[in-house]
Amino acid sequence: MDKGQKETIRIRIISVGFTVLSLFVFKPFGLEAWQWEAYAHLLAIGALGFGTCMLVEIILKYLVRMPRSTKRGVDYIIRRNLWFQLINTPLISLIICLYRHYVLSDREPGNHLSWSNYFETLLIIAFCSFAVGLYWRFKFRNRYLRAELEETQLLNMQLQRMQQPLASVDEGKQTAESGENVTTPFETTQPPTTIVLTGTTSETVTLHTYDLLYIEAVGNYVKVCQLCDGKVHTDMLRATSKQMEDDLKDYPMIVRCHRAFLVNLGQVEKIVSKAGSMQLVMKHNHEAIPVSRSNMSQVKSAIS
Repeated sequence: MDKGQKETIRIRIISVGFTVLSLFVFKPFGLEAWQWEAYAHLLAIGALGFGTCMLVEIILKYLVRMPRSTKRGVDYIIRRNLWFQLINTPLISLIICLYRHYVLSDREPGNHLSWSNYFETLLIIAFCSFAVGLYWRFKFRNRYLRAELEETQLLNMQLQRMQQPLASVDEGKQTAESGENVTTPFETTQPPTTIVLTGTTSETVTLHTYDLLYIEAVGNYVKVCQLCDGKVHTDMLRATSKQMEDDLKDYPMIVRCHRAFLVNLGQVEKIVSKAGSMQLVMKHNHEAIPVSRSNMSQVKSAIS
């Protein structure tokens, strides 16, 4: 049994336990007539409830194609739990109604199977399910927000460590421009730092790759945002972001973070995360560049 299965069982035991405790306190279905035997019936209802929960877990995993996965984010877990409640609540209400009819109707004739009893049971279980759902929603959101904060802090630390060697490259560039002959640590391993970007027209953009901030796709054009003499400058080039990505594939610091954006990680000031989404705040202009879910792993891999 893996960690995920143990977590699922633990969650369902707690949820069923809360429901059984609620039934113990309010004693619906004529349970007070059974005196001490009511405890045995509550345990039986709890066992039926747990079995139903695990059956719904199988239905969600194999029929609805929604396996429990903490890697898909808090929104996915909350949406999956809503689906769980929609399937589990009417199903377990039906099973409890059958239990009332075949087991609890001896001392309480009102437990015989009927639509009124089903809706009564559905209302009680729906209330318990709603209360349990609120608890787990709060629990999962806090857990993910805490994990998201820790991951963001770690990524920012890794980003700073990754950017430290670039300072020597920038110093080497400035020294070379002043006329001194200095070899930088990256001179023999890195491609040329100056590149000419071309589009479908005769227009070109010449830039130093470490001065590039980002490239944004804007319709049939791309916006090239770079530093020129310490100031942020933009150029429009008739090209596609895929063409720019191919031209810059030899520069590992420049990665695709979004369908419309290529970003230079060396010019990222910090990484921020909000409710499962990630943004890269750029140096100099402090613009927030979005990171799509499909490109998030690629960005994290490039930073680490």
